[in-house]
Amino acid sequence: MLRRLWPLTLRGTGAALLALTCFVVANEVGIPELMYFGMLLVAVLVAAVASLYLTRHADSVTRSLAPDTVGVGRASLVRVRVGVRTALPTPPGTWTDTLPPGLEGAAAGVFPALGSGLRGSDRVVNLAYTVTGVRRGIHHLGPLRVHSADPFALARRSTLYGQRTRVTVAPAVIELPPLTGLAGEAGGTLQTQNNQPGQGADNLIARPYAPGDSMRRIHWRATAHRDALMVRQEEQEATPEATVVLDRGVLRWSTEALHEPGADDAFETAVSACVSVVSRLVRDGYGVSVLDSDGAALAERIDGGDTAAVEDLVTQFATVTARRDDHLPRLARQFAGVMTGPVIVLTGRLDPADVDALAPIVHHSTFAVLLAASPRSGALDRAGDVGWHAVHLDPDGDLVQEWAAAGERGVTRALR
Repeated sequence: MLRRLWPLTLRGTGAALLALTCFVVANEVGIPELMYFGMLLVAVLVAAVASLYLTRHADSVTRSLAPDTVGVGRASLVRVRVGVRTALPTPPGTWTDTLPPGLEGAAAGVFPALGSGLRGSDRVVNLAYTVTGVRRGIHHLGPLRVHSADPFALARRSTLYGQRTRVTVAPAVIELPPLTGLAGEAGGTLQTQNNQPGQGADNLIARPYAPGDSMRRIHWRATAHRDALMVRQEEQEATPEATVVLDRGVLRWSTEALHEPGADDAFETAVSACVSVVSRLVRDGYGVSVLDSDGAALAERIDGGDTAAVEDLVTQFATVTARRDDHLPRLARQFAGVMTGPVIVLTGRLDPADVDALAPIVHHSTFAVLLAASPRSGALDRAGDVGWHAVHLDPDGDLVQEWAAAGERGVTRALR
């Protein structure tokens, strides 16, 4: 703190002490030349400090990220554009950008020297660095700090340019293998027919616009994401459905999951698994509904092949947290009287009693997968007995292997 308040460098501090010594000696010994020399040193120090306040006034600091949403474990390039006004030429300095806990990277470098701007317009300095997402949520980059010194390195100044930039850190999307365990029952558009006749659609996949296509078939969401005109691709009249349930009841997780994203490792694993499973199913041709354990939709239904909608879902899930109530034991009511495709349930704490409450869902699904982050003793075995393809969702484990294990268990049961 003292170093920040003291404006002189080590060299400048030595010059100040020398000036003080000159004043004392001149007064005691009676050598006026020492007095003049001390006054000259003081004048130089004052000029050095003053020069720092006549240079590098930043009018604006703007940042852009590519990609604009940072995924956990993924890198993004940050470009910083600094508009600078300076009356005098300035030597090079250094800069650092303040990183929030949710991001990490080497946000520092050399701030270039600038010539006098008395006769010209504001100067623009472009800086760049790379950040990696480490914690899901909404974070802010900045402020930018610029460290500068006078040409003789007698004085220093650290300036904060206060504009901050909002950054979204989305959950990690992991590449999962397709559901190949029960191809005839759990396959996508090319493998299974719709279990709800009349509910099909002919607009599952967006393709580039071609001359002669009707303007009524423009796929606006895909057009906005890809910056090119896209139209709805005609498909067969079969829309296999899949349902992914993310249980957000706080009783299944730690209380930290209730307050902010990224606080509970088990819940973070479930969120990442949720978006990864949705991404896999959509690419396999399923129309996917993402629900909470009370049946409430956590996002709009996503058509098979609509990867742009998956990107929207991933960004939306950057702020998902746990909730206070617990509806998992009543989840089976949401599937009463209907038949659907794969149902994937992701939860935290799981007791054998919970498994018994979820058992009816198995009879309404072609492929029922249960992923539990904190299963109690015997819960997974009990789930397997009633027909679930149950796997431990280990926060320190490999989601790809766990997902593949669910399919392998499906094959084993099918052969029995």
